[in-house]
Order: sequence, then C-alpha cells, then structure tokens
Amino acid sequence: MTQASSEGLLYVKMSDRPTDPGAPLVVHVFPSFAVGGAQVRFAAVANHFGPAFRHIVVSLDGNLECRERLRPDLDAIFPVVAAPKGAMFGNARRFRRLLKAWRPDVLVTGNWGAIEFAMANIPPVTRHIHIVDGFGPEERAVQIPRRVWMNRLVLARSEVVLPSRNLVRIATEVWKLNPKRVLYVPNGIDLTRFAAPDRAQRSEIPTIGTIAALREEKNLGRLLRAFAIAASRTPGRLTIVGDGAERAGLTALAAELGVADRVLFTGHRDDTPALYAGFDVFALSSDTEQMPLSLIEAMACGLPAASTDVGDVRSMLPPEQDGFVVPLSDEALAEALTALLRDRALRLRLGAANLAKATRDFADTAMFERYRTLWTGS
Repeated sequence: MTQASSEGLLYVKMSDRPTDPGAPLVVHVFPSFAVGGAQVRFAAVANHFGPAFRHIVVSLDGNLECRERLRPDLDAIFPVVAAPKGAMFGNARRFRRLLKAWRPDVLVTGNWGAIEFAMANIPPVTRHIHIVDGFGPEERAVQIPRRVWMNRLVLARSEVVLPSRNLVRIATEVWKLNPKRVLYVPNGIDLTRFAAPDRAQRSEIPTIGTIAALREEKNLGRLLRAFAIAASRTPGRLTIVGDGAERAGLTALAAELGVADRVLFTGHRDDTPALYAGFDVFALSSDTEQMPLSLIEAMACGLPAASTDVGDVRSMLPPEQDGFVVPLSDEALAEALTALLRDRALRLRLGAANLAKATRDFADTAMFERYRTLWTGS
C-alpha cells in the first residue's frame, strides 16, 4: 500500500493489519536495501520479534529487494527519501526534519553510506546506533582520512555495533572511539535451516560453490581464475549464486578462460540452504570482508572452505582450516581449491570441523538477544 505523508514523502507500508502504537519505533537507514549481509541480518531479527517493534526502513538508493525477506505482517513502512550526491549538509538538515517528524525511539544507521543520517541526529533527536559491517573496495587497504575524521566526530556519542574483531580494532585504534561505546555483536544464523547432508557417498564431479552479491569487492574474477587453474589439474565444477553489476563481465571472463561449460551462474536465489547442500566446497574470494554470513551458513552445512584471508575469516574457522585461508592471489586460492577437489576425505574432515564450530559459536539466539537490548535500550 502506497500513501503520502504530511512531509510530502511517499510511503510503502508492509501490512494493513492494526499496529501496536506502544511498540518501540525503530528507524533503520541503509545505503541500499538490496540483499546483502546487513539487510539479511536485519530481516532475521525483525522477523524474530514480529509485532514487538515498529519499523521505518529507509533505503537511500531506493532499492527494496530485501523487503521480500520480511514477514508480511510486520509493522514496517518504507519512505521514499531522496539523498542527492554531493549535498551532505543539505541532506543532513532534511533528514533531521524527518527524524523530528517520525520521533523514533532509536535511530539505527549502517555503514558510511548512511553517515548523513547519523549527522542529522547531532544534537540528538533520539538515541543512535551505528552498525558497521565493512568497507567498499576503495577502503580495502587503508582508511580514507576524511572518513576517519567524520566517523570520529559524528559517532563520538553513538553506540557503534561491529560484527568482527577487526572492525572493533579499527573503531577504537583508528577512529579513536570510546571503547565503552563500541560493541562487538557477532552475526548468527538459524542453524536449523542449514542441515548438513551426507556427502560421503557422492560420486559425481565435486562442485565448488559461492553465494555473493556480484560486486567489485567480492572479486569473483579471482575465483574464476583460480577455478580455471584448479580445473586444469583435477575435475571440478563451479556454481556462483547471486546477481549484480559484475555479472556480464564475469560471464565473459568464464568464456575467455575456457571454463564456461563448467561454471553455472544461477542469478539471485532464495533457496540458499538447498544450494549449499549441492556444494562440496565453499569458496570466498573477496578483497574485503569482516564476518561474512555466507561463510557461517556454509559451515553450518558441513562444507569445507577455501577463502582469502580477510576480516575475521581465519578466526571464524577452526584451526584445521588454517592452510585453506590464503593470501589475495589467484594461485594461492587455486592451490587451496585443488587440494579440496582432489581429496574427499579431507573435505569431509574439514566440513565436520566447520559444522562443530558453527554449532558452538554462531547460533542466532545470542544475536537476537543483543539486538533486542539495543533496540529497546534496556
């Protein structure tokens, strides 16, 4: 249902069901509400609590793809908010007027792309939480000084939530934020959705799989090149699940490398547990990550992993996986993939270790409780 507001904005409402005006109102601001780790985590938390919270979800680029993952009975509206490029202070003034009109119990902003909404809350209109899940390719090696200073100033009095130890270090040592306001909240998943199938009897050619948005920082070109090297040494297939701006270029690269007949691009899919069940190896080729949900899901499915050494990946995996967390190079990733493709017993042993660690460390129950506390402030 679309309706106009007194502020001249268009709103899309999730449900026509009566709402509880006493439920806390949370404003969530995403640079984009396309399907990604932060958006999927929000959907899981919001779905878990259902009518206990009311939500206003702002997607600054207008993409609402992840809305399909939300319960249809949620009290959630999606205002159309313009955010012109190069108008930081003008945007912040406009956003402040919106916050005063909405009067939320808490404002939750995400990553650098939502920093203007964080600026809009100075001086505070409401309690503010800022969540940082990672950085784009422009900051994969070093933090941009202007952004460091902005984060230091704008987030000084906010609660800053981070899903990885590496991000905690950056927030406290580089941005110089007060450690008492920096909160480590690791991601969790519903482990019951990702049952590990019996892979011991599989006789077909093993399949490497990855699930990712096809964006530059995921460096799926590296995965294709590494797979081409590995496939020249031992039989294997590759499945890439996801969509995005890089798809046409990646399809062309697979053809150029001569592996197009062994690479499947599925596009966007919602049935990810079934897809993981069809993989024999999980691969992650990113230039930058922090605590990737896809890796946790793969571990919960009992998959071995070959990954670039980014963010918290090494500490997320059990010690048995150390030799398969590799430098950011095609050849290093190819070596890890080759070893896993060749050795079924190794795959099964690493997969079992990953499943055990996921079961112990990454259940979503603790994450839900932390977010309930954050959203309610109690």
